Amino acid sequence: MKKIVALCLLSASLFGQKAPKNVILLIGDGMGVSQIYAGLTANRGHLNLERVKVIGFHKNQASDNYVTDSAAGATAFATGKQTYNGAIGLDSLKVPSVTLLEMAEQKGLSTGLVSTCDITDATPSSFIAHQLKRSMHEEIALDFLKTPVDVVIGGGRKYFEKRKDGLNLLDTLRKKGYQVQSNLDLDGITKGPLVALYAEENPIKVMEGRGDALLKSAKKTLEILNQNKKGFFVMIEGSQIDWGGHANDADYAITEMVDFDKSIGYALDFAKKNEETLVIITADHETGGMALMGGNMKTGEVKAAFTTKGHTGQMIPVFAFGPGAEAFGGIYNNYDIFTKIKQALKLGQK
Repeated sequence: MKKIVALCLLSASLFGQKAPKNVILLIGDGMGVSQIYAGLTANRGHLNLERVKVIGFHKNQASDNYVTDSAAGATAFATGKQTYNGAIGLDSLKVPSVTLLEMAEQKGLSTGLVSTCDITDATPSSFIAHQLKRSMHEEIALDFLKTPVDVVIGGGRKYFEKRKDGLNLLDTLRKKGYQVQSNLDLDGITKGPLVALYAEENPIKVMEGRGDALLKSAKKTLEILNQNKKGFFVMIEGSQIDWGGHANDADYAITEMVDFDKSIGYALDFAKKNEETLVIITADHETGGMALMGGNMKTGEVKAAFTTKGHTGQMIPVFAFGPGAEAFGGIYNNYDIFTKIKQALKLGQK
């Protein structure tokens, strides 16, 4: 009896008097502290991230490397297992591990995956697929048929309809009752399930005219998922901050960071109004070893240099807002984020 009381007190201390019904996990791929501060500088000294008061850091090594890739990093978030670089939803022994999205579906919550890259890429696929290598895009696409997910928005249409095996997975999804879109003309869609794959492969950069595609996707996704009275889990990824780092292109990384922050702002507004939503903002790793050499908050000028075209092993910040946010302060492993979200949503419990 004493043990039960102690557990209840621990739960109350971590998640407040009221546990969250919804979780919005926002992942800025490749987003380290430098990318955040560069975006803040370019945006004349402010980002929506500043509204978040609970901040922690996660350690993010893969099982086979000090520096993680997006697959191992996202799999740690999704499954709570440290794994090898390239693994999608598998542990270090290549055994499939149940994901937060799958657990949320089992509990009757609505679920969503939103990205500014190919939806079968490492980060989004780690929440719904189980494959040996992140490069197995067509096999990953098949996994989208195995777990019902209410909203999927991103690129990668060719892996669903122009496949080597001749299958058209979009036709299969239509037969399952999905509304399938090849663009972001979503105004007339008011409920799920929805799959909107608005690019053959990866969507274009903000610098090339993508506009507010991520913000529009996030708004529509939350509109649909919020109709479930049991709650929802959604992962929203700002993918191309990472690509700016790989290219050692500061302007590319910064414009994608500022774009990602728009969706962060909308998620925070949603959570503030809803009062039952926990928002978590983090990254899988830092990309480029970005160093800020100078800047001007008034003009938005940023001078940056890079130490690598790959990833680095930096600790990554975690921002949390809403009921349960306190659990995300401090320093912990990236796979602990899985446990914290699982506990917050009471996943795996009857």
